[in-house]
Amino acid sequence: MSSPPGALEGRRVRLRPLRPADLELVHDWYEDPELVAPFDRYATETLEGFRASIAAAPGDPASLAPRFVIERSAGGPPVGCVGHYRAHPVLELEEVWYLIAEPSARGGGLGSEAVGLLIDHLFRTTGLERIAASSDVENRASRGLAEKLSLRLEGTLRSALYHHARWHDVAVYAVTRAEWARRPSAPPP
Repeated sequence: MSSPPGALEGRRVRLRPLRPADLELVHDWYEDPELVAPFDRYATETLEGFRASIAAAPGDPASLAPRFVIERSAGGPPVGCVGHYRAHPVLELEEVWYLIAEPSARGGGLGSEAVGLLIDHLFRTTGLERIAASSDVENRASRGLAEKLSLRLEGTLRSALYHHARWHDVAVYAVTRAEWARRPSAPPP
C-alpha cells in the first residue's frame, strides 16, 4: 500500500493528514465524553466549527486541531489522531498531544509509535529545540507513553487543569533535540 502525500510511515502505523471523509469520525471522537473527558476538558463543537478548526490549523501554530489521523500500516480505518501546538506565547515550547480512540488500538504500542513519528517529523522539519507533552497525573497510560518515548518528567503543575468539577495536577514531560537523537531506539545518524 503506497503512502498518501504528507504521510509519515512507521513500522505499524501511518500518520496522514485528515481527509474530508475523516471529519465526521474524528468529530464524533471529540464529542464522546468517554474518550475525551476522563483526563481532559470536554467541550462540544459543531461539525462545521470543527471543519473550520481543521482548515485553519496549518496557519495557526496555537491550534489544538488534529494534524494527522493514525491508521494501522496494514490498512483499515483511523484509530486515533495526533497534533501539536505552540503551548506558550513567549517560550519556545511545542507540545504534542494524542488520542487513541479505538479501544482495540490501545495498549499495544501504536500510540507511542504514532507520537514518536510526530516528534521525529517535528525535529526533522522545524528548528524546535524541545518538544513537550503534558498529562493529567492520573492518566497512567499517557504518562507511560511519554516515558516510553524517553520524554523526561520536568515537573508537576499543581491544580492546572479543571475538569470533572475539580482541579487536577498536570505532569509535564519534554525531550530536547539532542536527547531525542541519543535515545536508545533512535536510528543511527
